[in-house]
Amino acid sequence: MSALAVDTTIEQRVVAVVEDDGGMRAALESLLRSAGFVTQTFASAEAFLQSPCLTGTAVVISDMGLPGMSGLELQQELARSGLEIRIAFVTAETTNFNAMRAQAVSAGAIAFLQKPFDGEELLTALRCGTTQ
Repeated sequence: MSALAVDTTIEQRVVAVVEDDGGMRAALESLLRSAGFVTQTFASAEAFLQSPCLTGTAVVISDMGLPGMSGLELQQELARSGLEIRIAFVTAETTNFNAMRAQAVSAGAIAFLQKPFDGEELLTALRCGTTQ
């Protein structure tokens, strides 16, 4: 699929939100549901990886600074699994932002957004598969 093509199948599959901050997790879930996405939320990468919805997930939106397994470690684990799950990152990190973004994007992340971010940017990235 080209970077400009809209992925119409994504809204028919699960978008998993992996975020340890309950308020942010709820806000992301609300944004996604209002845009027509089916969502599941998880407080940790480990909980997501052990969930039954893993094989039905199209995209993961993950915080970078999770307790336990980090967002980048989750991305690596998804790549090793062989499942075709895209990943978008959100982070409050400012110190190593550019280095983390470069690593995540080079490994295939479709978005890497700094909190607070514009919800429309995230939705566009999910629908079009472009890197922000």
